[in-house]
Amino acid sequence: MNLRVENLTSGYRNVPVIKDINFKIESGEIIGLVGLNGAGKSTLLKTILGLLPSQSGQVLFDGLSISEDHQKYASQIAYIPETPILYEELTLREHLEMTALGYQIPIEIIMQRAQPLLEMFRLDKNLDWFPTHFSKGMKQKVMIICALVTDAKLLIIDEPFLGLDPLAILQFTELLKSSASKGRSIIFTTHILSIAEELCDSYLLLQKGHLVAQGNLLDLQNTYGLKGASLSDVYMAMTKTGETNG
Repeated sequence: MNLRVENLTSGYRNVPVIKDINFKIESGEIIGLVGLNGAGKSTLLKTILGLLPSQSGQVLFDGLSISEDHQKYASQIAYIPETPILYEELTLREHLEMTALGYQIPIEIIMQRAQPLLEMFRLDKNLDWFPTHFSKGMKQKVMIICALVTDAKLLIIDEPFLGLDPLAILQFTELLKSSASKGRSIIFTTHILSIAEELCDSYLLLQKGHLVAQGNLLDLQNTYGLKGASLSDVYMAMTKTGETNG
């Protein structure tokens, strides 16, 4: 699996938010997308997903663009948004059944995959409940389960830890590591830099719509001249550089 983002510019109403972005993600990599609010992180993720059209440049999944084969492209990706997207009229079981239909996977297989996740997140007794009445953390767990039971090769996650309790954060972190070890690639945004530092193989630092640095922690330390620095230290250096250049 290889995702390539090449010279990508995107935004809203012909106003660019992200500009000339270039990076790639290989099979099994976990990438942290880091930046201040308004840096363009969600815009970048939505453009990769095809929810926003690119203004220039392209996104290629194993050499395939979304315009060439929308169904095949979309079937390779699962998305966990910052705000859970759930349907009032559907139970948890029906959300899983809808996921099975969307990814063209037999419902029996989806339910088999979901069972250990439901038990882990203590939702196995709630299959016939309506998730719109769940707490925010429970809703987020529903979105996590629906993403993980697919055959998607790439997980795109926007602020995955919001609303989760410490136990659920630990469990989800372990699930992400396990998914990556099996070849699934992951890109996610988060402001919890300690978790990103523990979890990620490399990082994309986005500032005012521009990709200002990328690579592993050592690469970022070298970029900002901060030997032995934490990801948090690098992040603060990035924000100060932006203030100077802004």
